[in-house]
Amino acid sequence: MYRTGILFYSLFVRVASPFNSKASLFVKGRRNWQKKLAQKIENNARYLWFHCASLGEFEQGRPLIEAVKQQYPEYRILLTFFSPSGYEIRKNYELADIVMYLPLDTNRNARKFIRLVQPEKAFFIKYEYWHFFIGELKKQNIPLYIVSAIFRENQRFFKKDNWSKWYRKMLFHCSHFFVQDERSGELLQSIGLNNFTVSGDTRFDRVATIAHSAKEIPVVEKFKGKQPLLVAGSTWKPDEELLAEFINNHPELKVVFAPHEVTSANMNRLEQLLKNPHIRFSKAGENEIDRFQVLIIDSVGLLSSLYQYGTLAYIGGGFGVGIHNILEAATFGLPVIFGPNYERFKEAVELKKLGGAMPVNNFSELEHTLNDFLSKSGRLEGASDVCKNYVEKNVGSTNLILKKVFNK
Repeated sequence: MYRTGILFYSLFVRVASPFNSKASLFVKGRRNWQKKLAQKIENNARYLWFHCASLGEFEQGRPLIEAVKQQYPEYRILLTFFSPSGYEIRKNYELADIVMYLPLDTNRNARKFIRLVQPEKAFFIKYEYWHFFIGELKKQNIPLYIVSAIFRENQRFFKKDNWSKWYRKMLFHCSHFFVQDERSGELLQSIGLNNFTVSGDTRFDRVATIAHSAKEIPVVEKFKGKQPLLVAGSTWKPDEELLAEFINNHPELKVVFAPHEVTSANMNRLEQLLKNPHIRFSKAGENEIDRFQVLIIDSVGLLSSLYQYGTLAYIGGGFGVGIHNILEAATFGLPVIFGPNYERFKEAVELKKLGGAMPVNNFSELEHTLNDFLSKSGRLEGASDVCKNYVEKNVGSTNLILKKVFNK
């Protein structure tokens, strides 16, 4: 069943590739992978293999990669991605010696890939479990570490049907799990696995680093002036429609939009929602920028630095499959607001309980929440302190992992 599923997935992506840009990148990126990898591998070099599903997982693995490069420079880094949205943005990541797509998970691909690389250790970030690659690592006695793992009761690993029992076997091939919370450890224990450490989430180390190295953006500083600023990060259409309704009736609030999609069509759609003065970042200069209410970021790579200028943040995705990274805003002490689909995100659940985050289901709730934050300075300051302290208390996962893996 697993082999058949991989085969059908491969066929589906190939059929879709002429009509879908992501599918096209998925197919082209894996073409002649063996030849490309063989050309890049250095003979007698010592490799560590880091695998991430996409960009979010890369940000979780990044602190570990950077710490390894600093403390263990004798190793070369191989970084693989499953998704084009991760690879295409990070294919030139300077701290990785080789960046490539993970070949599809077949017995043949796994065997050839691992024999070519011969990594001394492998690190899979958070969610990725590929049967043949994990099995081949086990066969060749290469330790596999799962980093920032998080488990839930409804996952396939913990069900009792035969398919789940087969799927669960992959976990027994992993050398060690670095899990985010106690509950994940309890679930592993429930199936007879005790090789785990509750190490927290490496993303806290990443966002703490970002906060200390955020780049200055003078245009945004001039745009904000002395008014409150809402930073709307990684927003989608449902988020933007709610926010636009509020913005159009509250000219006193400055807003920076950093949409998830920065295509021209999406920028045009967003601009049509806004009735008050707005300008795109690519057209903005420091002169007279303060007369606009809304600044639209039409490029990538600025969001994490934008939060330093914010008063509070709205994080997109909550009206879709799930919210984007809220920790990048929280580390700057910004209270965070997001849509209703946040329950799978541990940090969102915890910050809500602590009072640093507020989910909203509709415009009425959004309006009430924004007015509450903006009209009550004590409420805003309290939520800001909660967010900042939450990040500070959770840093340190990377060092814990390094000590365990390298026996230092």
